[in-house]
Formats: sequence, C-alpha cells, structure tokens
Amino acid sequence: MIAAVFILVGLMTVYGAAMIVLKGPSVTVSNLLTSTMMETRTLKSVARLFFSEEEMETIMNRNSVSDTDEITDSETDFVIDESKKDKIEIIDIKGPTYEGKLMIVYDPSRIHLAVNSDLGNANEGYFVEEYVKANDAIGGINAGGFDDPNGQGTGGIPYGIVIQDGELVSGGLDDYNSVIGFNEQNKLIVGNMTGRQALEYGLRDAVTFKPIFIVNYVPVEVTGTGGGVNPRTVIGQREDGAVLLLVIDGRQTTSLGASYSDCIDIMTQYGAMNAANLDGGSSSVMVYDGKIINNVVSMNGDRKVPTAFIVK
Repeated sequence: MIAAVFILVGLMTVYGAAMIVLKGPSVTVSNLLTSTMMETRTLKSVARLFFSEEEMETIMNRNSVSDTDEITDSETDFVIDESKKDKIEIIDIKGPTYEGKLMIVYDPSRIHLAVNSDLGNANEGYFVEEYVKANDAIGGINAGGFDDPNGQGTGGIPYGIVIQDGELVSGGLDDYNSVIGFNEQNKLIVGNMTGRQALEYGLRDAVTFKPIFIVNYVPVEVTGTGGGVNPRTVIGQREDGAVLLLVIDGRQTTSLGASYSDCIDIMTQYGAMNAANLDGGSSSVMVYDGKIINNVVSMNGDRKVPTAFIVK
C-alpha cells in the first residue's frame, strides 16, 4: 500500500513538472519540447496528454519547414577531382545539442540504393549493416520512410515511391511526393514530383521523405524550432559532385539531437548545393567498414528499414 502511494506521488510529480514545462510561460521551450516529442515513436501520446489535436496542429504549423515547388536543376554539370575520386572522408560533427558523423563520398557514382527484396509486402526490412554486407559495399545510411503504425513498423512497406536502377519498384506513377534520389549523371535530385515525373527526370535511384532542405543552393525557410531536436539522417551534394551523408545522434545525454535549421547549417557549411532530410529517429544509422560508427538511439540497436543509400 505504501509503495503504491509513493508510485502515485511520483507520477503526479512527473505530470506536474511536465505540465509546467509544456504549458508554462516559455513558448519557445514548450514549442521545442512538443515538436521534438511529436517526431518520436513513443512520446507522441505523451504530448497528447497535455494538448488537444487543434493545439498540436497549431504548434506544429508554427514550428515547421516551408514547402518548396523548386526541383534541382538537372542541367548543371560538375567536374569530379580525379585525384580525390576514390576518397571517402569521415568527419566528426558537433554542435550545442548534437554530435554525429559526416561521410563525404567524392565519387557520386558510388552511391546506390539498396532495397528490401520483398519490398511492399508485410515482410520485415533489413538492417543497414545487412544491406551494406549483401551488396559488398563499404558504407551506407538509412534512406526513405516506411509504414510505421504505432511505432511498431518492421521496415517492410516503404512510404511513397521507390526507384531502383531506373525502375519504379514501389508506389504509383501518379503518387505525388517529396522525392530524393540520383539521376543517371549521378546528380542528387530533390523536389516534389510524381513517380512519373521522377522517371522522366531520369532518376536511377530514389526514395520518399521530407522535408527538402536546400534546392539549387537556396535553403528553405524554417519557422520556430523547426521539428525540435532529434536524431537525423541527411543527404546532400556539392558542386564538385561529392556526396554528403550526415547522421546526427539524438535522445542521449551526450547528444540531444539536431533541429532542421542545424541540419541546413551543416549542409551549407560543407558546401551542399542540394540537400534533403531522410528518415530519422531510431532509424538513423551510419555504417562504414563493416560496423556502425554513430551512436544509435535504442539500446537494442538500429531499426530494420526498407531502403538504404549504400556506398559501393
């Protein structure tokens, strides 16, 4: 009986503290924590204990990334530095609330999309390490989103369209999504388009996720706390063709995570002319030379996913 009372008091204390923070005088802190929670698998329901659906929508709308109608200019060319063509560079990334890894792949032709062999079925996806190993690759990151009901998805059913080797392997020709992928000239193409348009753009490998961060050197506008601070996976490309693969750790004492603005700043700092957000959270993982080199969120490791950008 006494133990039950202590538990009840503890829960009431936690609830009261959360109420003070989430609905207290600091709108900025409330927005940051709420938008952060709404991007997690498990904490969405907690946020809904304190806010109505209408309040949640208002908070998310004032802490967001503006959509863009722009699509990467596929006509511009880049010249690869032949002396660096075989180079892959791993850089430690640090900021006020985050730590992570940036992989720079100087030859964009080495980037390919690995997909679940049972893509679209209810079967499980694979870990990024498995995609890398199965394709004799040197590295990789998680790519597009997937169906994730109640945070229990198994990576078997991808979100939106998926293109591999120039073929639409998931999604419909008329499905309109935020598309991220490479064309036959190994240029990163980002923008909102249908599956049909993606094929007309000559995309060889592509996935669906959002938001787009940078199009033709122009960053999108971020309002408020822009998605909160969370684990992130981002892909970008410089004007010399080098591909930027970024994974930010999050929800840890050493790294809370990065906001959308943080990701845009990092991509801009390293010269990205185009960049986009990939699936993040518990899915965020970077593999290099046979092992995971970032600190994934879960004690159980990273999640199974339907797609991965790999480095051959």
